[in-house]
Amino acid sequence: MMRSLYSGVSGLQNHQTRMDVVGNNIANVNTTGFKKGRVNFQDMLYQQIAGAARPTEDLGGVNPKEVGLGMSVASIDTIHLQGSLQTTGVETDLALMGTGFFVLKSGDQTYYTRAGAFGLDNQGTLVNPGNGMRVQGWMVQDLEGQQILNVSRDVEDLIIPVGSKDPARATTNVNFACNLSKITPQIPENPTPQQTAAGTWRTAVNIYDTFGTVHILQVEFARVPDTPNTWNATITVDPDSDPPTNASAGLGEEAPAAGDPAVFTLTFDNDGLLLSAVDGAGNESGGAGELIMNVAYDVLDTTPGDDGAPIRQVFTLNLGEIGGYTRAITQYAEQSSTKVVEQDGYGMGYLDNFKIDRNGIITGVFSNGTNRVLGQLALASFSNQGGLEKAGENNFVQSTNSGLANIGPARIAGKGQIIAGTLEMSNVDLADQFVDMIVTQRGFQANSRTIQTADQLLQELLTLKR
Repeated sequence: MMRSLYSGVSGLQNHQTRMDVVGNNIANVNTTGFKKGRVNFQDMLYQQIAGAARPTEDLGGVNPKEVGLGMSVASIDTIHLQGSLQTTGVETDLALMGTGFFVLKSGDQTYYTRAGAFGLDNQGTLVNPGNGMRVQGWMVQDLEGQQILNVSRDVEDLIIPVGSKDPARATTNVNFACNLSKITPQIPENPTPQQTAAGTWRTAVNIYDTFGTVHILQVEFARVPDTPNTWNATITVDPDSDPPTNASAGLGEEAPAAGDPAVFTLTFDNDGLLLSAVDGAGNESGGAGELIMNVAYDVLDTTPGDDGAPIRQVFTLNLGEIGGYTRAITQYAEQSSTKVVEQDGYGMGYLDNFKIDRNGIITGVFSNGTNRVLGQLALASFSNQGGLEKAGENNFVQSTNSGLANIGPARIAGKGQIIAGTLEMSNVDLADQFVDMIVTQRGFQANSRTIQTADQLLQELLTLKR
């Protein structure tokens, strides 16, 4: 009779544990990145009144007689189901779609979380603003002038220096892809700035020196009279500058010297494609490959060099592939066009903004129009994520049964993708929790009734001798 009392007590205690877990789930229904818990029960020890007996020639077998001694908690599981995503529009709010955890550091201790409500501190470090833990990843390294993102290194703090400077870069390449009309047009009474005379065409683009100063690169093309498919070109840098910037140009690998002419001649075939070029010194291009003209000019508003002469700035003018038409100067029977595909220089800028893509790559957006990779977030995955221990504040820590953390970039080795501007909500389903609460309550009531009934039986036993 006492066994039923203690069985009821175990039922009360363990249903209370289940109610505690349900209450914690409901309390965290709006907690970012929260993963709900679940309690599993199991029966406890059994007292054997009689053992089993095997069959004989006269009788069949007999089953054992056992009385249970109550129940216990088998496990309290963390259910790592995907939570719904809520759009916030905050660029530092990050959600994970799929498997994985963000990696945080507090001193030497490493934590893992699904809650991506991050922000920047006053030093530009990406942190969890609720507790100051630093988000981990990999910063871009500068190796011999090359920006390298090496994700095989140990993780480190991510720093996004908003307001930092991006140094100016001198123009080193200018790619031309204009069309020179095969037909000589009639000059109107009011010609455009590009069309200065019959059979001429002018195109211009801004370029930059090493200090970020803007210069105007002007190339004027003039049809060679009585010579079909041939054009003379004149290069000028800052055409309105006084004194002049002394532009010079030439074919070959060496930079042209000051005083070399900044002219060249282009010849097209009958299909309108580039055939050859001759610079002002009489050097002729080969019969294949890219047609590249080296151009140099004086930077006048700087301190002169050691020889007292102005600093010379050099860049390459790519006129396109000989025989090509996609990214090259052509001569078709269409109106002449001004088309510069690209130039790679820019002035100094400031980091105005940043964005984080699905791979966790952080790209800085600078005021000079450049975009530069700053770093990448790290994600961690585990062979048994259910074995992680909860550490509070939406964090988990590694345990002996979770396995070691496999840290790497998003969308690699089974890791999920990162969605910026959103947060993962709790995966608690209120309807499911309310039903579980009712079931837990009924189980608690039934166990309390077991104790009450056993007590009544004891009371009857005590009143036998009256």
